[in-house]
Amino acid sequence: MGLMYGNGPLGKKPAGTFNFEPPPPGRALYLEPTPKRVRVEVGGETIADSRRAMMLHESGLQPVYYFPPEDVRADVLESGDRHTHCPKKGDASYYSIRVGERVVENGAWYYPELLADTPPALKGLIAFYFDRMDRWLEEDEEIGVHPRDPYHRVDVLGTERHIRVSLDGELLAETRRAVALFESNLPPRWYIPREDVVAELEPSDTVTRCPYKGTAGYYSVNGAKDLVWYYEQPLAEVGRIQGLLCFFNERVDLELDGELQECPETAWSRGVRSEKAAA
Repeated sequence: MGLMYGNGPLGKKPAGTFNFEPPPPGRALYLEPTPKRVRVEVGGETIADSRRAMMLHESGLQPVYYFPPEDVRADVLESGDRHTHCPKKGDASYYSIRVGERVVENGAWYYPELLADTPPALKGLIAFYFDRMDRWLEEDEEIGVHPRDPYHRVDVLGTERHIRVSLDGELLAETRRAVALFESNLPPRWYIPREDVVAELEPSDTVTRCPYKGTAGYYSVNGAKDLVWYYEQPLAEVGRIQGLLCFFNERVDLELDGELQECPETAWSRGVRSEKAAA
């Protein structure tokens, strides 16, 4: 999503075309400063606090925050013997993080030297595995899943389009009161009032999180697991979808104004991986 992910312009499978020769898919790097104050917490303590963090965008990956060493607490970093090679950036060295009894093995990395075509400002900056840290904050608000890509956009629009959802010939929902959600590099999503859903909904214990929309719950329908999702308490930026139901375009027959839509192929075409189940 955004510049580098999914079918973004510098991703591995860009949807559009340029009028010049872009980097080969999967090869682009873009390093930029962020105006946000960014903090990282482990074991109840702040281990990084920066107003000068950088964000690295890399083809096929979500963006990553990199911190100046002087904005990271040196007393919690322990050098180790782990090293890895990246064909775009060079050889990375790792730190483990120790805060009291809490230890995150090889939880941070940096590039002491860079390949010739890597942005030179990346040298020596320190990055942390997002999901191994206890808490991340942008300004004073906690973020989850991964850093928010500044080039990722979500538009929420009311629509009177005639939307009909069916599965194996059985009507599941029909409405002219949907809310359309257009999100960078993803299929349009159609959020439908519960009153316009005729399918019998089976509650699921699946839970997923999105850094742009919030925490989603799920329903199964007619044995099709987690076919529908909803946000009971979405983030403020997408508050209009609160309580509305959305069917996976990838797994149902969706008609817009009488025209059957092609099923998109995405990471969710074969189902959802629950964060609750994975915990």
